[in-house]
Amino acid sequence: MKPSLAIPLGALLTAGSASAAAMPPATQPNIVFFIADDMLPKHFNCLPEGKGKNLTPNLDRLAEEGVVMLQQHCASPICTPSRYNVLTGTYASRAQNGWFKSTTAKNGGQTVVEFNSHITKTTITLPKLLQKCGYETGMTGKNHVVDVDHLKRFPNFDASAKDPENASKLKANHDHVCQAFREAGFDYADHVYDNNPDFLGLHEVAVQNMDWITEAGVEFLSRPREKPFFLYFATTVPHAPAQEKRSWNADPLISAVGYLDKAPNVQPARHTIPERIKAAGLPVNDDTCNILWLDDALGALIQTLEKTGLLDNTVIFFYSDHGQKSKGTLYQGGVHDPSIIWRKGGFPAGATSDALVHVVDFAPTILDLARCDRAGVQFDGESFLPVLNGEEPKEGRVMYFELGYARAIRKGDFKYLAVRYPEKLEKMTRKERKEVLDNWNAERKRKHLRIVTEDPEQPFSHLTPIPGGGDAERGSTGSYPGYFDRDQLYDLSSDPNEQVNLAGNPEHADKLAEMKQELEKMVDSLPGTFGEFGQ
Repeated sequence: MKPSLAIPLGALLTAGSASAAAMPPATQPNIVFFIADDMLPKHFNCLPEGKGKNLTPNLDRLAEEGVVMLQQHCASPICTPSRYNVLTGTYASRAQNGWFKSTTAKNGGQTVVEFNSHITKTTITLPKLLQKCGYETGMTGKNHVVDVDHLKRFPNFDASAKDPENASKLKANHDHVCQAFREAGFDYADHVYDNNPDFLGLHEVAVQNMDWITEAGVEFLSRPREKPFFLYFATTVPHAPAQEKRSWNADPLISAVGYLDKAPNVQPARHTIPERIKAAGLPVNDDTCNILWLDDALGALIQTLEKTGLLDNTVIFFYSDHGQKSKGTLYQGGVHDPSIIWRKGGFPAGATSDALVHVVDFAPTILDLARCDRAGVQFDGESFLPVLNGEEPKEGRVMYFELGYARAIRKGDFKYLAVRYPEKLEKMTRKERKEVLDNWNAERKRKHLRIVTEDPEQPFSHLTPIPGGGDAERGSTGSYPGYFDRDQLYDLSSDPNEQVNLAGNPEHADKLAEMKQELEKMVDSLPGTFGEFGQ
């Protein structure tokens, strides 16, 4: 067994509170971590792709008064591992839940990072560390990362949510999810979607309810307290379903617990969403409406903090879970994912920063902001608080990315991407491939979800060994010239869109060897293997 950071992190629980000692509350800021779901660069007015295209006054305020981290990256560009990275400060290949370990075993020890990397009650998390440091912790919104036991299943996806038995199941499932979050380090957890709406078990409740999520966030922020707080606020939008009647203009009584007795009243009325967008001279469509709906949620949190007098001592992180342009791949369109960090008066770093920072950096950065002693606590990330405070970033950082059957390393302007499938997958017969695809499509048809392909001869994606790939990465599968190449090398300074694979170019043989060595060192430091790396 190779060394794992999980051992010293686990030792923290038995070492007493010295390694996360609490500082006087007056010196500790409140922290809100707002994580959106599947936002694109075009949704941010502070980025060139979206400038002037959105009505997002609250997000614009954060960008104008805070720091836009232009070279923020994520490690694993799909929902689950990205949330794992945020809440642990470690790579998802360190996950120890049963599903992840069984997937690794089935692949001969090669780790596969997908929707299987879950936080369990024994995982050392950012909220647990903040609790030890004197914080009250809360969450609301999308889960999709904390392992939940005892969830009740619904045999009939089209059954009624008003049926007493189904209503009871929905509420019982919600209770189990909230309990799992409390075991993961959150003092408060409510109004939670365990997964995307389409996967809650009943089609009738497969709609978005941003107002319901915000209601719990406002409730947590409004509670009387003597401690500083950390709020993890996870939206389910703009991820699908995005259609009007299933998102921003859906029945406001429908939620993850079934039908509510009363519609939430914490955000501007939904009927004003298209009215305000039209008045701003912007096109009214599901895209602009959902983004304004999300911005209204952010505004409700900010207004609550202002009313309670807490905003002046609060730091707000705004982050989308991954780069959506090439979701499900390790290309820049998937891993490049700018973030915004706000506090009153701004940061010495200025309005923007080009420092290379990673999703696993959030946890140590937040602990430093909270003035927690991190002695003895190990992360895969590193604090970028010095960068926010105006210091020059360290040179020579090597960034690591992992997803499915792909791994990537970035060092300077060069990026190496490797694709490795275990031999048993590469040698699957047509009959085996058809069985896998048919089973996958049957479940999606049961849930009224779109089908990617019915052709078993289609190649796998980087993320999933399903012919044609899964739905999450459907827009990116095969979309790059070198996508199906085993080894890929790109010079981002001259080829930022990764269109020219230099791996076979003799002039770059030394650079390719150097990058492979960097990947070998990284894989060797993590549990499991990847192809010939880390053996």
